[in-house]
Amino acid sequence: MGRPRGFDEEAVTAAAAELFAGRAYDGVSVDDLVHQLGVHRNSLYKTFGSKRGLYLAALRWHLDHRLPPLTEQLAAGANVADNPALDLLLLAAVERAPSDVEVAALVSKAWQELDQALHRAPGPLAGGLPSTALNTLLGERLRARAAMGSTDPS
Repeated sequence: MGRPRGFDEEAVTAAAAELFAGRAYDGVSVDDLVHQLGVHRNSLYKTFGSKRGLYLAALRWHLDHRLPPLTEQLAAGANVADNPALDLLLLAAVERAPSDVEVAALVSKAWQELDQALHRAPGPLAGGLPSTALNTLLGERLRARAAMGSTDPS
């Protein structure tokens, strides 16, 4: 019988989702993951198989835990452009989806869920153009994210 796992897999996955949401896949090294998550390299590989395996687990966790409240807020008509829950999805769409079929499928499913939520939203979005609204929302979040790193106050 093997040694019991010395870490909470869900907590590590959630923390990895935060790291990837902040710096994207290519901006997070395995060393960063080991140090930031407090997990030994061997344990990380044994549990997730690879950095990509952890990334996929983190993206799935994010979509299962962070996307539903976001879709509820959208369906209620709330503006969620300032919500960092969009960040990992945005980065996955831009950075990984073009070259990773599995990530592309997860991102596509998330876009559909967000489109459906916008379609249910009250007011001008109801029955309107949810894809256009979603694209605007994502653009606003991307601009806000870019401004966070800017030192220029304009």
